[in-house]
Amino acid sequence: MSSIPPNVPPGSPPPGGMPPYDPQTQWRVYREQQRAAWRAQRDAWRAQRHAWKSGVQGAYVPRVPSVIGPLILVAIGVIALLIYSGHIDSAQFWDWYGHWWPLLLIGAGLAMLGEWALDARSKTPVRRGGNFIGLLVLLAIVGVCASWAHSNWNWMHSNFGDNDDFFNMLGRPQHDLDQQVLNTQIPANGVVDIDNPRGDVSITAGEGGNVQVEAHEVAYADSDGEARKIFDSEKASVKVAGNAVQVYSSGHSNGRVNLTLVIPKSAHVTINSGHGIVDAAGLGAGAVITARHGEVHLNTIQGSVQVHFTSDRGDLSAHQMNGDLTADGRYRDLTLTQVKGAISVNGDLTGTVHMEDLSGPVHLHTTVTDMQFEQLPGDMTLDDEDLRVTEAKGPVRVTTHSKNVELTQIYGDTFVEDRNGNISISPAGAFGIDAKSTSGEGNLEITLPPNASANISGSTHNGDIESEYPLDVNGDQSKTVTGRIGTGSAKIVLSTDVGDLRIKKGSGFPATPPPPASAETPGAPEAPAPPNARHLKAPKTPPQAPVAQ
Repeated sequence: MSSIPPNVPPGSPPPGGMPPYDPQTQWRVYREQQRAAWRAQRDAWRAQRHAWKSGVQGAYVPRVPSVIGPLILVAIGVIALLIYSGHIDSAQFWDWYGHWWPLLLIGAGLAMLGEWALDARSKTPVRRGGNFIGLLVLLAIVGVCASWAHSNWNWMHSNFGDNDDFFNMLGRPQHDLDQQVLNTQIPANGVVDIDNPRGDVSITAGEGGNVQVEAHEVAYADSDGEARKIFDSEKASVKVAGNAVQVYSSGHSNGRVNLTLVIPKSAHVTINSGHGIVDAAGLGAGAVITARHGEVHLNTIQGSVQVHFTSDRGDLSAHQMNGDLTADGRYRDLTLTQVKGAISVNGDLTGTVHMEDLSGPVHLHTTVTDMQFEQLPGDMTLDDEDLRVTEAKGPVRVTTHSKNVELTQIYGDTFVEDRNGNISISPAGAFGIDAKSTSGEGNLEITLPPNASANISGSTHNGDIESEYPLDVNGDQSKTVTGRIGTGSAKIVLSTDVGDLRIKKGSGFPATPPPPASAETPGAPEAPAPPNARHLKAPKTPPQAPVAQ
């Protein structure tokens, strides 16, 4: 009889024996064991992290979002809305932001300190979220880029032009339309107010009391219908009230309006220009000009003139001015010739200054240089590296840094203080000199005329002293020079920190400066100076206008 029970499936283990080996069953068991081990390890990590947080903070605290991020988003939205609505000029804003963007980081840091102070007083500790840090980093990068664009605008300006006609560069067709705006008469001593946000303004004085206004509209559009909408939006308008005439254009970002005006000689002019060139000639009652992006050219004008630049894209040139000239703001190049009145220039200059044949006192103040003199029969040039004056009436005062100063044929007392630059002075007679070269290896050199008469005292800490006059030089590392030349009528004091000190004999200059060449008194309106006039830039010739479409 068999010992195996009936009806047992094949492959089943015998009663009381071990089951046969099954690989799938063994793999499932192993996997469950590994999962259990990982869960145990995860729970151990969580317990360890919980213990660490409890040890550092004492207990879990609720996480509270910081208010700084929403405030930044609200500020960005408000600024964008003001720019798109036209209440803020976008170019001015980016110029400002490129200069002052670090204030954003300072404000965010102060706000975080304020939140920390409030949280410290709270009975229940909280943690502030810092999700806005990435936004601050992005805004800082934008600020650095805006600052780079601000400091390198001269290069971009030389490559892309003056008039901001970027649509033309993009290849959009140009459409033109001529508009006869006004031809009317106003009383004597009237007022003409011009406001043109985009386009050139050319104004001259004519005979009689008529005001003539013509407008040339330009639109960059892909179709005639789109161009007509731009023309309607930017067309010039005129309001006449008594002796006042107001000429204005709303402007359009895809176009420009070039205004040409002929006004009575006795009318006073106010011009507010956005993107464009301002040309004024033959005016008899002065002008007030505000320019944002562009150039201002003045010629044969009587009366006081005020020019305000609100951007660093502008140039100013003035020729044959019979009144005072005041200019302020930020601009590149400045050219002044044959000005009879007082000149006051205050602002940030990034280009070259040239002055010539000035009959009145001059005060030039920039972020680097402050200069004053009584008259300039000769010329003066100021750029990034040098300041040169030839034939000026004093007293002459110059305070600057990082520039080489050269003053030649100076009739009057001279005061110069220069940091990190060389100084060279050649007085035209027995005039006093007070010159200091500080904070750098700047040499100081004076060249006295043959009839010099002065008491001289000078010093240098780490330089040499050379004199072509019999003066007393003492010292080793720090040296001094003293002595008298002639009767000693003038006082000369010289000082340099590291550079050399040189006192030379010169060939001399005329005893008195020749009188400056007088500008012709403007009578009838004169044309602007020709393009090849000395030291004046040739006015830009506008491109030939294509046929209107």
